Amino acid sequence: MKNIIPHLWFDKEAKEAAEFYVSVFGGNSKVGTISTLGDTPSGDTDIVPFTLWGFDFLSISAGPYFKPTPAISFMVNFDPSQDPDAAKKIDKIWAKLSEGGNVMMELQEYPFSKRYGWCADKYGFTWQLILTDPKGEERPRIIPSFLFINEKCGKAEEALNFYLSVFKESKLGMIAKYEETSPAGNKGNVMFADFKLLDTWFAAMDGAGKHSFDFNEAVSFIVNCDTQEEIDYYWEKLSAVPESEQCGWLKDKYGVSWQIVPTAMATMMGSGDKEKIARVTQAFLKMKKFDIATLEKAFEGK
Repeated sequence: MKNIIPHLWFDKEAKEAAEFYVSVFGGNSKVGTISTLGDTPSGDTDIVPFTLWGFDFLSISAGPYFKPTPAISFMVNFDPSQDPDAAKKIDKIWAKLSEGGNVMMELQEYPFSKRYGWCADKYGFTWQLILTDPKGEERPRIIPSFLFINEKCGKAEEALNFYLSVFKESKLGMIAKYEETSPAGNKGNVMFADFKLLDTWFAAMDGAGKHSFDFNEAVSFIVNCDTQEEIDYYWEKLSAVPESEQCGWLKDKYGVSWQIVPTAMATMMGSGDKEKIARVTQAFLKMKKFDIATLEKAFEGK
């Protein structure tokens, strides 16, 4: 499997937040091996991997530079056909996630679901909890979701088609559009769509009205690449904001942040050898697009 991994940016709370999320979701959830990068522009930074219901995340404590917004949220599917206790679990998890946060749509019945709610947790990251219709096609339990708003409203379909063209292993799932213009959306805009890139499902929606937020680096997406050719390919296809290119990070033409990373990086940074990790860290801090050969030489001390 080749998953695209969401990356969450925290000031200092990455470890605390990961433990919180694992306690909320339970089941097949865990915090992975935490590593610390030293002598970065943000000082010592904790890198914290964690898994929620089998879905992988990576988080970092790297200073108060980016705050999460509802432009990227995480849909959590509670499917009665997969879990007989889905209706009970959605209420339980909602209570924990919304506590100390902000409710944007109350957990209740809507035309599209018997039980749905949208909230920001106490760290600012947003979640859409939905009781899924078991008659529909099965989807993963957690799906990152894009909200296209303000001047980008109406571009959800264009964006998902762009992503489908970039990622060769991809497919479109469902797409539902507004049939008439209303406060919720304009006629022809995307009410909801989902699509698969590599082995990861995403969702996209157009959002009407004026909003004070947008995509930013608080949530980015890691694409692991086995070869330099892959890194070069995704960099060329996705990068549209030269000033945002740094340490393997880029922004696409819609403002979504991606990290194009060598698969070998996980082995290097997980080696446990502090001197090797320090050399690799200092090497990649000087890079925009990652160069695998240079990173391997740094790891080996050549």
